[in-house]
Amino acid sequence: MTITEKILAAHAGKKKISPGELINAKVDLVLANDITAPIAISEFKKIGSGTVFNRDRIAFIPDHFAPQKDIKAAEQCKMLKDFSREHGLSLYFEVGRMGIEHALLPEEGLVVPGDLIIGADSHTCTYGALGAFSTGVGSTDIAAAMASGDCWLKVPESVKFVYYGKLNRWVGGKDLILHTIGDIGVDGALYKAMEFEGEVIQKLPMHGRLTMCNMAIEAGGKSGIIVPDRITKSYVRKRAQRPPLFYKSDKKATYADIRTYNCSKIPLTVSCPHLPSNTRPAAELFEIAIDQAVIGSCTNGRLEDLREAASVIKGRKVNPNARMIVIPATQKIYRQAMKEGLLDIFIQAEAVVSTPTCGPCLGGHMGILAKGERAIATTNRNFIGRMGHPESEVYLANPAVAAASAVLGRIGTPEELGL
Repeated sequence: MTITEKILAAHAGKKKISPGELINAKVDLVLANDITAPIAISEFKKIGSGTVFNRDRIAFIPDHFAPQKDIKAAEQCKMLKDFSREHGLSLYFEVGRMGIEHALLPEEGLVVPGDLIIGADSHTCTYGALGAFSTGVGSTDIAAAMASGDCWLKVPESVKFVYYGKLNRWVGGKDLILHTIGDIGVDGALYKAMEFEGEVIQKLPMHGRLTMCNMAIEAGGKSGIIVPDRITKSYVRKRAQRPPLFYKSDKKATYADIRTYNCSKIPLTVSCPHLPSNTRPAAELFEIAIDQAVIGSCTNGRLEDLREAASVIKGRKVNPNARMIVIPATQKIYRQAMKEGLLDIFIQAEAVVSTPTCGPCLGGHMGILAKGERAIATTNRNFIGRMGHPESEVYLANPAVAAASAVLGRIGTPEELGL
């Protein structure tokens, strides 16, 4: 079996399962945010179970419209707080303690290798970077899991993506996944488990792995996953709240497809409007002027991402025709970035720094685009109207490219700044 099939079999109480099989499985963690939890709470009340299956395995994180941007957002967030108090949920994260959900949970050690995690957010697939099976589901599925601790799903086929060679300067996990999505399309891995491996993945640090698995959904994937190794074990050893279980794929496991990539040929990559699959080398887009650069999100708001952006913009200024918004993904990241002087670098460059929030990624707040404006962002989606006006545009890139573009006032690369 593949690592995905082994994890699902263990949680379904079966010795063997196969792709296409429908299973009932025990969940290790249930996740929802301020957009999706209110629906789940409403449906949970209709079930009539009275109590949740485990008050320590349900995480409510207000991050999309938090800090609350208007009355409606405030009422949504209040529903999470009231329900958490009523049921004694230990994993409710209020503003000031919270962060963007998919950065916060790994950081706090609340998701560990071998877990089965479901979340009412499509980027729940992020946690596959730790060797867990994690996937996004609807709010009604979350309601049922909150009551029972179970979920049902169809076992996905697995597709193996093998990355070999040597990464070029400034190229990282964001470029690898954008290149992959550009190759297979936004439905190229539809309802598949995307298993990433190869010599490049073995050397890729955890923040790059989290970025890759985070965007599996942008290829239609049911999940993304990386077999745990020494980097995984080093990451979870310091923070795991529960004992991890390390699974790996059998050598004779069956895959629906196997695709290989020579990473020495993968350039700094940008996704152009209006699909993540519409990729081009960053160097080819030098004529595209930008109005806004965003460093943040569950995809690229981690400390390493901020360090990368800061190393590019240090001693420089944001172009007078553009603005730059930096959003650390969690409070811990914010504090560490402050200690390291990263925030000072951004502010000296005339960028603005925000408290943790999903903010502009989904067109929520903290950087909405007007008609005709263009943004380059380290976020994960660039659909029509994703960051604001339907006639605005979003280009997706890694933190180094986004920072360089902020300085240049157009899409550009660190090399153009002599870096």
